[in-house]
Amino acid sequence: MSSTIDFRHQPSHYERYDKEYAGLPVAHVPWTDKDGPQPEAGSVAWRLYANEWNHDALDDITEVLDWFFEHVDTAKVTAIVVGNWNNTDTGSEVVVRRLSAEAARLPALRSLFFGAIAQEEYEISWIRQSDITPLLEAFPQLERLEVRGGTALDLRPVRHESLRVLRIETGGLPSTVVRSVADSDLPALELMELWFGDDGYGGDATAADLSPIMRGDRLPALRHLRLQNGEFQDDIAVAIAGAPIVAQLESLSLSMGVFTDVGAEALLTGQPLTHLRRLDLHHHDISDAMMRRLSEALAGVEVDLSEQEAPYVAVSE
Repeated sequence: MSSTIDFRHQPSHYERYDKEYAGLPVAHVPWTDKDGPQPEAGSVAWRLYANEWNHDALDDITEVLDWFFEHVDTAKVTAIVVGNWNNTDTGSEVVVRRLSAEAARLPALRSLFFGAIAQEEYEISWIRQSDITPLLEAFPQLERLEVRGGTALDLRPVRHESLRVLRIETGGLPSTVVRSVADSDLPALELMELWFGDDGYGGDATAADLSPIMRGDRLPALRHLRLQNGEFQDDIAVAIAGAPIVAQLESLSLSMGVFTDVGAEALLTGQPLTHLRRLDLHHHDISDAMMRRLSEALAGVEVDLSEQEAPYVAVSE
């Protein structure tokens, strides 16, 4: 069963995924009697998180995982949201390792949000991740992988036949991760979203790291490309102006970052973008005159030019 994907929805890092994920209502682990009868395993997305301040939650993510595998028919689970693992020292490795080891007990898993940690718990730069490659290797049928937090995040290039959505939300995305994404073979991928962030928080990628993505050789199904929240958005626009990948896209986002008239001019003088359904440039520093030129040149495209006069990345710390 394929996961439910709304390609128009562009999530915020404020979203907690505590009520809905992947088109399913969310059930919290552990499920308690006061919540009523425990739902059928495949009818909900299961939220796994540790919280020492919440009496209804467990303190240790290991205990959460134990409860989940002991009390839920995991063979029917299609969606998981991993929230706070309550361990800033070791990061997410303990969760990656356990889920990967138990992959045989999760044959129906299609959607995974890894790091759904609210800002009031940790700033996005405080979320300590780890190497997430084992998740893609252990779940070859996974269709949707979304990750929040770039600190200590790692990824090796992979080939994955089923992944349709890859989203990485960070305030600082390491260039090593960007290059690994770019060098991965993802023949089913329809949506790619990368938040580059601020160099002060580890976002050291450049437009050159995106070259394999721009060529599109390994991304035949890609229709929605979101290269966002970077200090080098103008450089990305220059690359987009002649990138082969553009011809196959339905939507393009260069939003949330340092985007100026330089980038807008590159889009206007580069290859045609009139085939796009949507161009998202919200949160930018484009002049009024250039905004008019973009709107006129792309009259048949839904262009988002909201949040003007924002010469900084939207999400860093």
